[in-house]
Amino acid sequence: MAYSDQTVLQFSVSLSAKVQPSVIFNICDCYVRRPDQAERVIGTLLGSVLPDGTVDIRNSYAVPHSESQDQVALDIDYHHNMLSSHQKVNPKEVIVGWFSTGFGVSGGSALIQEFYSRETSNPIHLTVDTGFQNGEASIKGFVSVHLSLGDQPLAAQFQEIPLDIHMVEAERIGFDKLKKTIVDKLPNDLEGMEASMQRLLALIVDVYKYVDDVVEGRLPQDNRTGRFIADTVAAIPKLSPQAFDKLVNDGLQDQLLLLYLASLTRTQLSFAEKLNTAAQIL
Repeated sequence: MAYSDQTVLQFSVSLSAKVQPSVIFNICDCYVRRPDQAERVIGTLLGSVLPDGTVDIRNSYAVPHSESQDQVALDIDYHHNMLSSHQKVNPKEVIVGWFSTGFGVSGGSALIQEFYSRETSNPIHLTVDTGFQNGEASIKGFVSVHLSLGDQPLAAQFQEIPLDIHMVEAERIGFDKLKKTIVDKLPNDLEGMEASMQRLLALIVDVYKYVDDVVEGRLPQDNRTGRFIADTVAAIPKLSPQAFDKLVNDGLQDQLLLLYLASLTRTQLSFAEKLNTAAQIL
């Protein structure tokens, strides 16, 4: 039996978001500093909407809350005071959504989404898995999709949207360390350079394998991908192997010199401090 009057209206999920790495670091810092009795951290996302419709998430702050099995209470006065303080510094940043720590959407997320829907249209819900359930910090973005039967609203569900975390190489190294469950120490400059070179080598191997598969007919050709690879190769300056080795060695020598000067400066400051302490005692 067909129901011709049954229509399900769904909000378009063509929305996408771009997250600055400082937002992720701030959320993790808020989670570390959370109260002992709190299981997760909830807060507000600030940013703007780019001309192409992408939501640019640039800032965040935690909002105190209390929650039970069936209800969540946010400190709305604190939220408005923090928003006012942020907009005094960055007036162009507005509320674009909210965040919570944990793996995916939880039971009380719909209540919080309803509150932020009154603060802004189509708020984004960002989740950061600080519990490392999959062995790393999973970061996802969701929007609320309203479902209705005819003119009668039924429910709202969360649907995942594309999320881009745009980082420079230095931020990428720190983020990769942050995603791991156990970190002995932060990488120094040389270790960071080594990690970057290993990642670059892995990307070159992947591109080489893709080109080889296309040439051998194992994969269909893609003109867009081919042009992108050609533009990337054309952007590399033409250097002889000897000139390239000299360029890399010169850069490495500069890094070693900076490390040596930094170590020498720390040693001199330590000597000066000890001499000053000895002079005061005498």
